[in-house]
Amino acid sequence: MSALRRVVITGMGAISAAGTGAAALWAAALNGRSCVRPLDIARGESLKVRIAADVEGFDPVDHFGENVPRTADRYTFFALIAVAEALAQSGLTRCEIASPRTGAIIGTGVGGVTTMDEGCFVFYSGEKRFETFAVPRVMPSSATSHVSIEHGITGPSFAVTSACASGTQSVGLAAQMIAHGLIDRAVAGGAEACITPVTMRGWEILRVLTPRANRPFSRDRSGMVIGEGAAAFVLESEESARARGAPILAVLAGYGTSSDARDMIQPDVEGATRAMRDALAAAGLPPQALGYVNAHGTGTALNDKNEAAALHKLFGARVHDVPVSSSKPIIGHGLGASGALELVIAIEALRNQIAPPQINLSVPDPDCDLYLPPDPVATPMEAVLSNTFAFGGINAALVLTRPS
Repeated sequence: MSALRRVVITGMGAISAAGTGAAALWAAALNGRSCVRPLDIARGESLKVRIAADVEGFDPVDHFGENVPRTADRYTFFALIAVAEALAQSGLTRCEIASPRTGAIIGTGVGGVTTMDEGCFVFYSGEKRFETFAVPRVMPSSATSHVSIEHGITGPSFAVTSACASGTQSVGLAAQMIAHGLIDRAVAGGAEACITPVTMRGWEILRVLTPRANRPFSRDRSGMVIGEGAAAFVLESEESARARGAPILAVLAGYGTSSDARDMIQPDVEGATRAMRDALAAAGLPPQALGYVNAHGTGTALNDKNEAAALHKLFGARVHDVPVSSSKPIIGHGLGASGALELVIAIEALRNQIAPPQINLSVPDPDCDLYLPPDPVATPMEAVLSNTFAFGGINAALVLTRPS
């Protein structure tokens, strides 16, 4: 059996409540600037939760001009924008990208729910007009297909739909395919646009949304805030990247995923711990090699307590030496895009050797006894961990290391 190829990241892009571009996302996280704002959506007047982390003032014409694809939903627009930035940074040529040795894997938790919400309103209102391209807009694989078509990618192209773990699993699966030689490079990430009246009401009914502020790991936490956006990465074999002299942002050293197989909503300590340990094992690293953890940290009672317990099991006595922070008070919970968006922050933390702060931590919770820095912390780090834990008991973790 041939040795696995090392996988590196040579490009990344994002669009989020922080703005367009990976740089805007990192700046908001580093400076602890929350992009959560008052909710402003049509037909949302009866909603009780009035805050969200939306991509403010988004108009696809600003990005695509007269070539706005009619078959694309809002989440697909986000994916196309993030992918374009990632590919530009990677320096790959059109001919290199447009190849059967290139894959496209874009995860989403829901798909084109904006189109679905609007279509249902029109239909049940008795109106005759209806979106001609509703079906290709709604498909969870729509973003992947649009990316493949836009860039001529003829290799494996598919969507991963694993709730909030979708973006992380997409990146992890792409890395595995490259490592095993099935493809040479891939565009991977996650995209989501679920800030609609119906989806917001659904989350309200679950009683996991906060009407005030998202406070992960704080004793007075009262729930999460919905966000939206996309992040995408160019992954390739290290041999390929070095041969063309591409700058390497980080090494995708390890990926771990697990299933709690217990409950649709309540998380499990063992499942979360196993995903983190598997990611470290794949990277060939012990827990003490980690210098920062970008936590899933939703700000809900059960998730934060569960993740903190899992981190205690992972690190043991060293748990208070490793800075931990959640990005969700900054950009909201991006659902299927969350793992990808937060991976951008983890990569920049590693590159800049700075752990971003944990904002909104008002009252420390003894059940979440972690090192949660209130300000950015400059600290040496050779490896970082990014966690994503989803409804349905799906867990995923990625380990990044610095290029050698």
